[in-house]
Amino acid sequence: MRKLYFLVPGTGKKFACGGLFAELKTFNLAKQVVACEVVTYRQREKEHLYLDDILKNSNLDDTIFVISWGFDVPKLAKQLQNYNVVYHAHSAGYGFKLPSSIPIITVSRNTMGYWGQKSPNSLIYYLPNQISDEFNNLHLTRDIDVLVQARKSSDYLLKQLIPTLQSQCNVTVINSFVDDLSKLFNRSKIYLYDSAEYWAQQRVSEGFGLQPMEALACGCRVFSSINGGLSDYLDPGFNCYKIAGYSTEYDFKRILQVINSSREFNLSPHILAEYRGENIIKRLEIILEEINFFFDQKEEIVGDINDLTRMKMTKLFFRKVRKKLFKK
Repeated sequence: MRKLYFLVPGTGKKFACGGLFAELKTFNLAKQVVACEVVTYRQREKEHLYLDDILKNSNLDDTIFVISWGFDVPKLAKQLQNYNVVYHAHSAGYGFKLPSSIPIITVSRNTMGYWGQKSPNSLIYYLPNQISDEFNNLHLTRDIDVLVQARKSSDYLLKQLIPTLQSQCNVTVINSFVDDLSKLFNRSKIYLYDSAEYWAQQRVSEGFGLQPMEALACGCRVFSSINGGLSDYLDPGFNCYKIAGYSTEYDFKRILQVINSSREFNLSPHILAEYRGENIIKRLEIILEEINFFFDQKEEIVGDINDLTRMKMTKLFFRKVRKKLFKK
């Protein structure tokens, strides 16, 4: 199979975010299937290849460029239009379109549905993000009542609910990067996550939402928003609670009820299995086989399915209007 080049702007602190960490996790899993390299394109780094240097090579038929950084995708897709390219889609809603010559691998079913509508003629696959093995229930003493990360949290969470909870609960608010989040999840009874407001401001979707799933894997109860990719696995009333439920007082009472409950929570291993490395590697093997076959054939086959352009949508609309008029 072709070698994979995972394109990221850089890997330093300047670019640190959930999307970068998730992409590097996928890279590490992909290395177990096929030859891979991390390639940067904004910042040169000694330990990684640089895109401009690679493109000086006249023959790149035996490689596939994996692009993922949402805001950079349109530029990269144009720059790499003469090469084999795959889009690894995390968040949805950026607004750009891609040619059907670029297969799309999505990290959530929510994002897969978005691209299924946006690019109906593209090859589209589902490859969930990895929940690493260190995220599991260690059955430790849970001395933290409520855990919350300030980043991506709503004003409601930070300015209304948390101050209310602090009067009766041991609340820990994280304001910086944590090396071992699994230990904190294992010490916490409840994890609060409310990202709908944040992503509405960004005008794109929650791609996957790793932290709520990681918390669940550690036996921590989760109160969360259900926006975007979170809707893939969160099931209010069954494995989580919907945050921001009608009023601050109602949320407060529900959270206290859970804190005072003696019931231990354990997420079903069946649910977790979908997001563990073993399953992702198996899925990736099948996806890469299909994508490599597609690139083998693409040189000899001309794409002849019309894209869902504005012009086509306009024609379809007037066709529908004419049919209604003729019926009358």
